[in-house]
Amino acid sequence: MKRLLILFFVLLTTLLSAQKNCDYAVNETDSTGTYKSVKEQLLYERVFGSSENYILATLSNYNGTPYLNFKLLQKNSEFIKATCLSKNSKIYLQLENGKIITMLHEDNEVCGSLFKNDEDKKNVRLLEGNFYFLKNSIDDLKKYPISMMRVVYGTETVDYVIKKELNSELLKQFFRPESFFMNYLHCIEN
Repeated sequence: MKRLLILFFVLLTTLLSAQKNCDYAVNETDSTGTYKSVKEQLLYERVFGSSENYILATLSNYNGTPYLNFKLLQKNSEFIKATCLSKNSKIYLQLENGKIITMLHEDNEVCGSLFKNDEDKKNVRLLEGNFYFLKNSIDDLKKYPISMMRVVYGTETVDYVIKKELNSELLKQFFRPESFFMNYLHCIEN
């Protein structure tokens, strides 16, 4: 009986410590409603020569609707072609258990903004959009790590391999992208 009780407490402690504490960027309630958003996390980084690609994500909830804020940041000394999100854009997340989760882009078209970074003289393109969870997809995201992300842009589809651990060259921080949803989805649930 003692062993069973000890095993129960060890298991409970492990499960509770597996989720990250909620580190909110915004957690407000006012006359328009409730808005929660966890701090931005880096999910993907690729630096090759003068080309840099980053995917940053934030989980948010506005008045009971959870969503993913997706940012694609590209830097290059050469011109960067426009990348857009349309009403048909989607994000597919492949979980380690083989299941595929689909997220739908909000119903508007948005293209990345291009500007010049004065510090390193590189072109920078930033694309940002919100993607919504389909019904009953959050439960699997809370249980299983993601291994692959496919983003359907307006004119192309790109696959991104999601690493278990990522030591960012850009941000000089350590991230665990594959467990992003497992660690932070509980923070934006009602």
